[in-house]
Amino acid sequence: MIKSEEKLPFTHHLAELRKRLIVCFIAVGIGFGISYYFSLELFAFLSRPLFDAMPEASVFMVFTGVVEPFFTYLKISLLAGIFLASPVLIHQIWLFITPGLHEGEKKWVIPIVVSGFILFIGGAMFGDYLVIPIGFKYFLSFATDSLKPMLSMNEFFSFMMKFLLAFGVVFEMPLVIFFLARLGIVDAKMLSKYRKYSILLIFIAAAILTPTPDVFSQFLMAAPMMVLYEIGVILARLFGKKKETES
Repeated sequence: MIKSEEKLPFTHHLAELRKRLIVCFIAVGIGFGISYYFSLELFAFLSRPLFDAMPEASVFMVFTGVVEPFFTYLKISLLAGIFLASPVLIHQIWLFITPGLHEGEKKWVIPIVVSGFILFIGGAMFGDYLVIPIGFKYFLSFATDSLKPMLSMNEFFSFMMKFLLAFGVVFEMPLVIFFLARLGIVDAKMLSKYRKYSILLIFIAAAILTPTPDVFSQFLMAAPMMVLYEIGVILARLFGKKKETES
């Protein structure tokens, strides 16, 4: 009897995880179907920073395989589908971890889901409108009269996908710090004390997340991460779990 009681919570968590994953896959599938209908427009939108940074005489893209455009549009639709389904994904993750929280902590579900979605989309937009154009202008500045860029649409989109997803995830940092502070795992004093180590970890994370190994791209990602870390420190100071004073 004791063994079955011990196994019950584990099997229950597995069943709950399966349920949440199914909902996430369905949400991504619906988002994928909607996005695929607009795949041409989405590719044109994603290509905008590149074409704006390229000289007018060389504004074109190539594909080196017969099926490359088809699979590229599929990837674009999948990426857009993940973005469309992100509120559902964040909500399902939250519902999975909610049973382990206290009753007072569960009231944060709606603010966290909404802010998580806004931060994810905001991070991708920040990368698309501010960081990527700067990066493209820098990298394409190496072009000369005898050295012309000829970019593959698959390689270009793979670069964009990794960059946008990385920025979307990175912009969740204040939310993660807020959540940990609410649980009492971290506080503003601890975050300030270990700031120099956090900066080191930020640059390591930027080196891992950026799709290119150059220092310039890593700095473009590390700079906003340091700002987001400081925002997280402020949130931990304002909303962190207060330590009980001993009587």
